[in-house]
Formats: sequence, C-alpha cells, structure tokens
Amino acid sequence: MAFMVWFVRHQRKLRLRAHLMQEAIRNRDFTFRMPTDGMFFGERAMQETLNQLGGIIRQQVNQSEVESWERLTRVLTHEMMNATAPITSISQSLLSRPDVKGTPLEEGIHAIFTTSQHMNAFVNSYRKLSQLQQPVVEDVQLPALLTDIQQLYPNVAWDIAVPDDAVVRADLSMLRQILINLVKNAIEAGASRIAIQKSGKVLLVSNNGQPIPAEARQSIFVPFFTTKRTGSGIGLSFSRRLMMLQGGTLSLEDQPAGGYCTTFSLEFSR
Repeated sequence: MAFMVWFVRHQRKLRLRAHLMQEAIRNRDFTFRMPTDGMFFGERAMQETLNQLGGIIRQQVNQSEVESWERLTRVLTHEMMNATAPITSISQSLLSRPDVKGTPLEEGIHAIFTTSQHMNAFVNSYRKLSQLQQPVVEDVQLPALLTDIQQLYPNVAWDIAVPDDAVVRADLSMLRQILINLVKNAIEAGASRIAIQKSGKVLLVSNNGQPIPAEARQSIFVPFFTTKRTGSGIGLSFSRRLMMLQGGTLSLEDQPAGGYCTTFSLEFSR
C-alpha cells in the first residue's frame, strides 16, 4: 500500500514536470531546467537529456533570429545609404555656393545636411552587425579581465564572486566589449551596484538599476529596439551576436539574482 501511494505521487510529479515543460516550450521559453532528484536512473537520464535539449533549441532559435535580423539589417542599411548619400552630397554642395550663404535658404539646407549626416552615422552603426571578424577563442583569465573593467567604472559598487583561477574559453576583445555593454546599460538604467558571479560555464551579470519592463523583455535583443530615449538599440543585439560567434549565448534571466533587479547570463561553449 505504501509503495502504491509513493508510486502514484511519483507519477503525478512526472506529469507535472511534463506539463511545465510543455507550457515553457509553447511560450518559447527554452531555459527550463527541471530537477532530477527522486528519479529512477532511466527517468533521470531522460530529464537530463530534455534539459540539454532545451538549451540546444534556445541556441538554435537565437541563432536563427540573429541571422534573420542581420539579413534585414543589410537590406535596410543598403537602401538607406543609397537614399541619404545624394542628399548629403547635394546639400553640402549648395552650402558652399555664394548665392546661398547668408540667405534664409542656408539655415534650412544646413538642417538637411546635418540630418543626413546623423542618418549616415546611425546606419553605419548597424552595419557592425554584419561586418564582425571571426573570434580568436582562447583561455581568458576572468579575474584580470574583471579587474580591468572595474577600473573603468570606479563609481559603481562591485560584488565579484569569481574564483581567482577562473578561466573561460572566449575571444578576449569580444568578451570585454560584451561586459562593458552590459555595465554601460546598467549604469544608464540607474544602477549603483553590479554583481558578477561564475557558476560552471555560466557567468551571471546583475545590477540594481531600473528593471526592464515586462512588455519589453521579449524584444531587448532585437536590433533597432530600445527603451531609452537616446539609445540606438544596437548594444544588446550586438553583444548577443558576439557571444554566438564564440559558440556561446547571452540571455536575460527570468529571475534576477537576490538583491538585484536584472540579471544577464553568459553561457560559454564547453
């Protein structure tokens, strides 16, 4: 009788886990990690495989999304450059004419010229997404890298929980740029404390700045999207692309680390 009661409860737990995984997949959340304690060895192996499969699906979905946005960005930037180049050239030529200087036309033409220059700079920033060099993956000493980044932002309180001998396989320049982007975004969101901790092959970067609005969480890695009035919308999408080039992933955690409002995870390749 006791065995039957335990067996029924065990089956209910398995059914609940299956339901939770189904809901997570239906909502395009592939970050699920179901516990394996209390399982038979066959069930444990199956659950571990499903957990790993969720990570693989998430990586493939992110890769597909990034590639799609890159193709769209290339088309848009090409068309925008074709449209703005003549405007810049013609307005610059008109400004140099003596019959325009000092007339009411000069101010309007100068506004057109300045706007076209800003548009060109804006487009060039997005071209970075499709013009990245291949990474040079090597052993990166995390403590030295994090010390370097801390010195760039001395006014922030840091909570570093990384072993002195912590090493990750990454491109040093790319990883440095990713971390700087995350810290810069956090400070712009009003953060005064930043925490970095290493757990296995995952690096967690947390901050106490303004939380990301719930309605924006699904879009923060989309190029052109920004929640800031002066933002370009390239920082996070650019950082995710850099992580993917190294065989890793960059994600926003559903639950931030204790005491913080936002946590990003950087998962490195094995």
